[in-house]
Amino acid sequence: MLIDDLLPGDVVHLAVGDQVPADGLFISGYSVLVNESSLTGESEPVVINEDNPFLLSGTKVLDGSCKMLVTAVGMRTQWGKLMAAITESGDDETPLQVKLNKVANIIGNIGLCFALLTFVVLSQGLVAQKYLDGLLLSWSGDDVLEILQHFSVAVTIIVVAVPEGLPLAVTLSLAFAMKKMMKDKALVRQLAACETMGSATIICSDKTGTLTTNRMSVVKACVCGNTIEVNSPRAPSIFSSELPEAALEILLESIFNNTAGEVVISQDGRRQILGTPTEVALLDFALLMGGGFKEKRQETKVVKVEPFNSTKKRMSIILELPGGGYRAHCKGASEVVLAACDKFIDARGSIVALNNTTTNKLNGIIETFSKEALRTLCLAYREMDDGFSIDEPIPLRGYTCIGIVGIKDPVRPGVRQSVATCRSAGIEVRMITGDNINTAKAIARECGILTEDGIAIEGAEFREKNHKELIELIPKMQVLARSSPLDKHTLVKHLRTTFNEVVAVTGDGTNDAPALREADIGLAMGIAGTEVAKESADVVILDDNFSTIVTVAKWGRSVYVNIQKFVQFQLTVNVVALLVNFSSACFTGDAPLTAVQLLWVNMIMDTLGALALATEPPDDNLMKKAPVGRRGKFITKVMWRNILGQSIFQFAVMWYLQTQGKYLFGLEGSDADTVLNTIIFNTFVFCQVFNEISSRDMDEINVLKGLLDNSIFMGILAGTTIFQFIIVQFLGDFADTMPLTQLQWLVSVLFGLLGMPIAAAIKLIPVEPHEEGN
Repeated sequence: MLIDDLLPGDVVHLAVGDQVPADGLFISGYSVLVNESSLTGESEPVVINEDNPFLLSGTKVLDGSCKMLVTAVGMRTQWGKLMAAITESGDDETPLQVKLNKVANIIGNIGLCFALLTFVVLSQGLVAQKYLDGLLLSWSGDDVLEILQHFSVAVTIIVVAVPEGLPLAVTLSLAFAMKKMMKDKALVRQLAACETMGSATIICSDKTGTLTTNRMSVVKACVCGNTIEVNSPRAPSIFSSELPEAALEILLESIFNNTAGEVVISQDGRRQILGTPTEVALLDFALLMGGGFKEKRQETKVVKVEPFNSTKKRMSIILELPGGGYRAHCKGASEVVLAACDKFIDARGSIVALNNTTTNKLNGIIETFSKEALRTLCLAYREMDDGFSIDEPIPLRGYTCIGIVGIKDPVRPGVRQSVATCRSAGIEVRMITGDNINTAKAIARECGILTEDGIAIEGAEFREKNHKELIELIPKMQVLARSSPLDKHTLVKHLRTTFNEVVAVTGDGTNDAPALREADIGLAMGIAGTEVAKESADVVILDDNFSTIVTVAKWGRSVYVNIQKFVQFQLTVNVVALLVNFSSACFTGDAPLTAVQLLWVNMIMDTLGALALATEPPDDNLMKKAPVGRRGKFITKVMWRNILGQSIFQFAVMWYLQTQGKYLFGLEGSDADTVLNTIIFNTFVFCQVFNEISSRDMDEINVLKGLLDNSIFMGILAGTTIFQFIIVQFLGDFADTMPLTQLQWLVSVLFGLLGMPIAAAIKLIPVEPHEEGN
């Protein structure tokens, strides 16, 4: 029967290796283990029985067999809803795109107004004279040419005002950041994601594989009354040397024989451990203690096995010993196996009776391990009586306790520090996991995510909340455990829409795909991530490390700040160019900066300015400021302070030269006006050259720090100066300029250089802190 033909009510037989074809309920069967990692992201298999009868489409049967009653098919299944959520989410504009659109519209409108005013002011004299002479309807060729000249000045003002260099600055900055982020183990799939991460206010992180290593390992063990903390690969071998030889031998025999896992040598000669994550953790621990898997297996013969099941909560085997006789080994849930023990191995390796004091001590160790979110297993063995037959069931009591191990998916190195960096940068980190709430809370505390006033909640409870309750809950919620894929999607959607946050989401499984799509920026894991997750993400974290996400945020902020620097630089040029031409048009009836000169300034301002300021590398101070968020202003008070201060200075210089320039330089003759306009043009350009250096940092006074290391910036400054010299000295007919003397060049450069100490003084004017935040 084809999967396409399945309908609700059908009964399906499932066996080992099958993929569950639809959502359904367990009817009957035995030892069913299902891998639900494609839906939940958790690698630990789930036991399916009468108590937990839910089978979900897309999951795989690892063990056992059963009959399933189909309850939902197609797009009504959990898998179907997952795929629908992936395709629903659209491509919204990034926060920066929204802000830049507003800025571009405002600048364009201001430029248009100034152009119209300039045209009206320049033309009103001619029109007024025509009106007074009664010749308003009689226009000569010279009159039309004069009007066209006024119109060309107005059009040039619009060209200068419209920030056509803005898209170039954004693209250059994004491309530069994208290339650098690749070296920092972050592959950018969507170019706009670079800057979006800089605006992020919340990171919703997966636990398994992102905050943790996605590899279960023994982190604590108690054998012979000695507790060891496995915090390095050498710790088990040191621990094994301190154990009595008899105790070590029985421990290794228990782990290597009483297991469903295998240790194999791959084709490239590497040792590989196969099995469930718990089995892999135990076998790895035994190998690190110096045990040999094959050698230990060959010493004895396994004659009977009782596999783990959820009822007994333990796994048992019978070994036939080389000298004759049998030995039983048992492992499983600590409280169950310890209750079956009446003896234990003490610190000297002797077998002694288990009294109440020792039992309470071992139970205390189990409780301590559990509070640390460790999955505890107890290992025990029993020497069988001479009359034992392998046909008899494996006994349930009379065991000797070997030890207790605590297994955990350990937190990645550097995660706690990275979370602390995010907090200091004003970015909230929240954990969303399919794991149980106790484990999630313990890991979240270890990472520094869950604070005293934070809330941890399970997905089932989260789903039951109404809209009003969610509005009260979500701001305090730091951990969402036992979450379904749609829970994650719902939380991200609420954060983005209801709370207007800029949300970054990390994930590795197919289950994470809807949330990755819904988020402002999706971060998929490159090693553990599924193809569906990577396709849905904006950035792929190649080393699966949360610390790399902080690096992505740092680069994102760098992109945002670089674009702000460029806009600050561009607006200063805009304001000065508009004011100079407009004021001159009002008072003298002519514009000192010609169309060609304004277009050259426009090129410095847009193309070269974008290239210079967009390639500035990030500094560590970026992660000490609050995030911009969705509601933060793009042009901040700090920027307005710098723009207005520098504009006033430059306009004052231009106006002084225009009114006093002839006297200052002793200019006379027919060329005096052209020479003066050339000096004004030259001074204006050098004001922009030095203002470009001042724009490298919007707050810091020392803008020369790291300047020589930025070869692109230095190259653009040198190129601008050389081209300016050529235009002034050799392109007079084309650019309406006259060659200048050394003194005139020196004064032009000094006026421009004066802008740097002025800019430094302006930065000392205080403004409200964090005005760029939410």
